[in-house]
Amino acid sequence: MQRDPLSGVSVFVATARSSTFTEAAERLSLTKSAVGKTIARLEDRLGFKLFHRTTRLTKLTADGEAYLAACTSAIDEITAAQAALSSDNQILSGRLHIDMPVAFGRRVLLPALIEITRPHPDLSLTLTFTDATSDLLQDGVDLAIRFGALPDSAELVARHLVTQERVICASPAYLQARGEPRTLTDVRAHRCIVGSLKGPPLVWFVRDDGTQKRFTPPATHRLSDGEAMVDAAIGGLGIVQLPHSLVREPLSAGLLRPVLQAYSGVGVEVHAVWPRQAHLNPRVRYVIDQLLAYAAKGRLG
Repeated sequence: MQRDPLSGVSVFVATARSSTFTEAAERLSLTKSAVGKTIARLEDRLGFKLFHRTTRLTKLTADGEAYLAACTSAIDEITAAQAALSSDNQILSGRLHIDMPVAFGRRVLLPALIEITRPHPDLSLTLTFTDATSDLLQDGVDLAIRFGALPDSAELVARHLVTQERVICASPAYLQARGEPRTLTDVRAHRCIVGSLKGPPLVWFVRDDGTQKRFTPPATHRLSDGEAMVDAAIGGLGIVQLPHSLVREPLSAGLLRPVLQAYSGVGVEVHAVWPRQAHLNPRVRYVIDQLLAYAAKGRLG
């Protein structure tokens, strides 16, 4: 039968952090003899000495130093796991940095985050709104919301939140003045609003003859964030393609009108992304779980 690999470890760590066996025994509420026997059994099991013993001091051997580092790391991992897994009923505190796209962040995520964090008044938020792709590790971001395909990364973890429909639309005033395109070829004669190299896409994602493909419209106006693209389209600057959540209200109010619907139907995935770590911070885990619940209820679409 395999021996318990953790047997004697807590006694060893306490002893290593003490100057003598006597001091360790007092910390552990054990006898000095019990501490000595536990260390001896551990050394016998490991096959090497952990301490240089003298009448006055207890000093770690080189092997003991290495073993202490490994044991301390393991105990820290266990403690972190316990804290993370028991956090459901905790009142969370501390600061959480969330990075998100401008329009989606303001129109959809911010109202959700206000509700999500209300039960935790000691939780502080740093919210950054940008359509540029930030470096989570370099910028100290705990959690990011990203649209579209994600690059492979060993340093990041992602969870799919929702897939949104992309809508091609324009203002009624623009369509009255310029006419409504019926095919992708017609778009070449129109004015279009697209993103930028570090912001929203410069291309449209369309379905043509049953095949998904990228289509490059005229880049009449290049804007660096989705919020500005919505406003520009409402203002009549041209035709735009955006996720449905960003144009839902303008469409309902008649400020924008969908076009080229025969070419629509290609969704865009929305992910929560965070730096990979051994145990997810309870604050981050709580917000991710809540966002997944909101998505399941259709509140992020």
